[in-house]
Amino acid sequence: MLYSASLPYAANAAACFAVIADLPWAVWLDSGGRGRYDILCAQPIATLVTHGTYTEITNATGVQRSVSDPFDLLRQQLGVPVAAIPGIPFLGGALGYWGYDLARRLFALPTQAQETEHLPDMMIGIYDWAIVLDHQEKTTHLVSQQRERGTEQVLPQILARLQQNSNAPQEKFKVHGRIQSNFTRAGYKSAFDVIQRYLHAGDCYQVNLAQRYAARASGDSLQAYLELRRLSPAPYSAFLNFPQVQILCASPERFLQVQQGRVETNPIKGTRPRLNNPHEDTKMAQELGHSDKDRAENLMIVDLLRNDLGKSCVPGSVQVPKLFELESFAQVHHLVSTVTGQLAPGRDALALLRDCFPGGSVTGAPKQRAMQIIEQLEPHRRGVYCGVIGYIGFDGNMDSNITIRTLVFADGEIRFWAGGGIVADSDADAEYQETLDKAAAMLNILQQYGGEYEREA
Repeated sequence: MLYSASLPYAANAAACFAVIADLPWAVWLDSGGRGRYDILCAQPIATLVTHGTYTEITNATGVQRSVSDPFDLLRQQLGVPVAAIPGIPFLGGALGYWGYDLARRLFALPTQAQETEHLPDMMIGIYDWAIVLDHQEKTTHLVSQQRERGTEQVLPQILARLQQNSNAPQEKFKVHGRIQSNFTRAGYKSAFDVIQRYLHAGDCYQVNLAQRYAARASGDSLQAYLELRRLSPAPYSAFLNFPQVQILCASPERFLQVQQGRVETNPIKGTRPRLNNPHEDTKMAQELGHSDKDRAENLMIVDLLRNDLGKSCVPGSVQVPKLFELESFAQVHHLVSTVTGQLAPGRDALALLRDCFPGGSVTGAPKQRAMQIIEQLEPHRRGVYCGVIGYIGFDGNMDSNITIRTLVFADGEIRFWAGGGIVADSDADAEYQETLDKAAAMLNILQQYGGEYEREA
């Protein structure tokens, strides 16, 4: 039975999230002021946590361990899809992250990079209520399918929290000491040269290479997330306050959306930094828009995604309505394309996600060979980075991001990555600079909270 309660509209979801942030598995899918909806949840009725070959499923009956496919286990938890409600993007369902290294369940990959993340490959909550802010209609609703018997007692408690609009003070966030990358400029150049040899040998035609930054930290990272969203607002942002880890994401890139069977993905390839001088900034954007190299790089990933969508979509339905569109964000300009399709009979959002995972824009192409090269050359496993954050509702609809521009805070360390696609005519210095451009907002924030960073000459 659908429950829906209206609340005063909140233009900024931060105040709403603050009053539920202390609840178990609190999550905030944040449109960053650039999208229509914010979605906030907590207190899942079940959780699915995958470590390597097994998944722990925790619910009211206890804890079970399964070695079955994590995507199949999620499908079992969601059950038969219910009817969608217009204007409510998420009325409960699965929400969380699918980490990049979950791909080891799908592809044959070597084990070479250091495993220092020590985090689950997948952390998903099954949520029975959500707070949905609609910035177009200027409404706020608390909605629920009331699938769990105890939810009817929980809903008044959530309403009371929201109406009181109060939250406990949190420990101040601090970054301690140096922010260190796992690549020197020379080390990056060496990895770049190896990729070039693979490209010219015909192993692949694009490889995404990323460097990882890390520093010691303490306190409540929600403060840092609020500063990140101020400095770098993005339409597919998120803050996840999960056991063991807090995830601060300012992603500009949608991965997969499913609405009533219609599929859309928006790959990003091609980047230029924003400049303070408006005239020079416009010139930089125009240069990106006319760059043959960046357009070719984007097209490679569009073709990869057309192939991935074709595994789950009606033959002939996959289209590219927008190619090489220029989108400008706070720190960078990007080239963004749009690929669409229609789910085939018998296929659902989870089948699509599995078929397309991980996103080609953060691997390269062909996907498996690019991932093998990434494992060989990047010193550390990616973990959450370059995976997916998003939801799949009880109604079968889905929206998700590519988890880039993301800080991961766990075990007293905060870390983030910045990378880019390398092709045959890439320039090592330009590619290295692109990673610095993408890292700028996150480096800025860690320095604001006490981190020390000395850029390599």
